[in-house]
Amino acid sequence: MIVLGLTGSIGMGKTTAAAAFRRLGVPVFDADREVRRVLARHGAAVAPVAAAFPGMVNAGAVDRARLAKLVFDDDAARQKLESIVHPLVRAEERRFLTRARLERRKIAVLDIPLLFETGAEGLCDASIVVTAPPFIQERRVLCRPGMTKALFARILASQMPDIEKRKRADFTVPTGLGQRTTLKALRRIVRLMRKNCHAARRAALSERYARNRPRY
Repeated sequence: MIVLGLTGSIGMGKTTAAAAFRRLGVPVFDADREVRRVLARHGAAVAPVAAAFPGMVNAGAVDRARLAKLVFDDDAARQKLESIVHPLVRAEERRFLTRARLERRKIAVLDIPLLFETGAEGLCDASIVVTAPPFIQERRVLCRPGMTKALFARILASQMPDIEKRKRADFTVPTGLGQRTTLKALRRIVRLMRKNCHAARRAALSERYARNRPRY
């Protein structure tokens, strides 16, 4: 089975790409969704977060907005939170991959926002980065409730630059040229992977050196 890592900076269209993979019949593990689940009421991370960050649990669930504000500019606090949450997410990730193998899937996708930042690309046979021009990215992000230009700038500063992600990725998928273009690129990747798993691994490496990058 080929494991694909899907990532991209904020506002680059990762959610849309994940939905497209599902429509193409490819199972997708959503790391963000799993984080929300373990922090929700009765989630596995609630008790340890309550112990590490007093006052951050309300009605049995972690107050994610308050906790995010606390750890955003505090590296030590963020690392403490990650030491609680990441192992739980990784465990569910492993269960997802086990199920996919038992179902004899040829491809499975790990949708991980911090794929490269956390070293999770090591779990994958190939990586995909979704990307769009900065003006489209900004327009998408500023449409989100509570988002401001100042907050957007802070989030960007905390993430690996898009250009660096594209350098590291095996495949780069444009999301700023319309959904048809995006779906076509993803369908091509899925077709390649399903055709021959071993050849797909070699093709992914070739793709990296061919620099399959969108041109805007």
